[in-house]
Amino acid sequence: MSSIRRRSRRRAALAATSLAACLALTATACGGDDEGNGLAQPSGETSAADDPEQGADGGSGDELQDLIDNLPFDFDLQAWLDGGWENWDSDNWLRDIGEFVNPIIEGLWDTERMGEAEDPGQSIDEGEIEEDPNPETPAENDPMGDRGVTDPEPSAIEAEAVPMPYTENGAPVGKVFFDSPDGPMVCSGTVIQDPAHPGQSNLVATAGHCVHAGAGGGWYRNIQFIPAFNNGGLPADQVYSESVAYEQVAPYGAFWADYVSTTQYWIDNGTESGGDGAHGDFAVMSVQPMEDTGLSLEETVGAAVPVNFDAPAVSGLGTVTLYGFPEAAPYDGVAMYRCTAEPGRLSLDASMPVMYWAGCTMTSGASGGPWLRTNGDGQAELVSVNSIGPMESTWLAGPRLDDEAQGVLEHVSAQVG
Repeated sequence: MSSIRRRSRRRAALAATSLAACLALTATACGGDDEGNGLAQPSGETSAADDPEQGADGGSGDELQDLIDNLPFDFDLQAWLDGGWENWDSDNWLRDIGEFVNPIIEGLWDTERMGEAEDPGQSIDEGEIEEDPNPETPAENDPMGDRGVTDPEPSAIEAEAVPMPYTENGAPVGKVFFDSPDGPMVCSGTVIQDPAHPGQSNLVATAGHCVHAGAGGGWYRNIQFIPAFNNGGLPADQVYSESVAYEQVAPYGAFWADYVSTTQYWIDNGTESGGDGAHGDFAVMSVQPMEDTGLSLEETVGAAVPVNFDAPAVSGLGTVTLYGFPEAAPYDGVAMYRCTAEPGRLSLDASMPVMYWAGCTMTSGASGGPWLRTNGDGQAELVSVNSIGPMESTWLAGPRLDDEAQGVLEHVSAQVG
């Protein structure tokens, strides 16, 4: 994660067994089956740009062309596909909302290159955190009353492995791969519901720092999502070898981001280390399969999680389960883990809604993974994503999702059409 390391058309809904079961995610409970789980394997043979009818975005090409036409400067698509994407000069680094371009590059993310991916490395010094010795507890329905409040640091909770196969116990959660100026990087992400396209969502939630470098930087590139990564639990030396069958690593195939957005707060304030921008560290991306199956991501996976942008104050939040694919030692990034806790409040900017923080030993690579709780209807819902944590990896924190975060989802959904 960043360490966070202080370093079908069938409608599928995610059903949670219970908090006692740590919100185990089950595709079968959502009506998932073996239909439409088309496996996409990068061929590495040709670029989509070689087929003008198909378009470099893997579809009609109209959406990508619209994005390119709206850029404030000339964009050479062919040069980008031929390696121009590796030019990270500020003049070539797209930064603002609406300026995201991510044409498919066939065969780029083979298993060997996935194994080279590292975490963005966002971390925070505990000296930046000032605990409130006498924190007040506002009403359950008054999250705004929490602003500026920081509860005592939570005790560490040992992360536990999510049972395999993930297609039954964590289907919507996966890994996000992307390129940065420092090379290949990796985070976690979750399939979320798209209110504008019920039952057919192509949206993934992750952390803002997994898609954008924040203040002084721009959008990361070649962003790809793999749900239920390493479904069968292969060891790292097999997952990242050329000999492993691709479907063992990507049981539902690979999905390329065709549009991404994050909060303006993260773009304006986010930094490579520290907590700046963390209150807005949330992003949503629209994805498409590397091989067109005619099914949406939600239909393919068999589940999608609703997002609650009006969750109660921490005092009424209850038990939450954090998920992710931790990368740094003692983990190796090829297995999904979770922590279950009752979050406290963390404030790094008193003008913003408080963040949640909870004890958890997951390390870098888990960034962007979901915080799930069971709502009053007994349904699992996403209330945050992993954002920051200490180098000692004893806790994780994530933003409380508010109107700006909701605007991010609605903006990306509108781009899907």
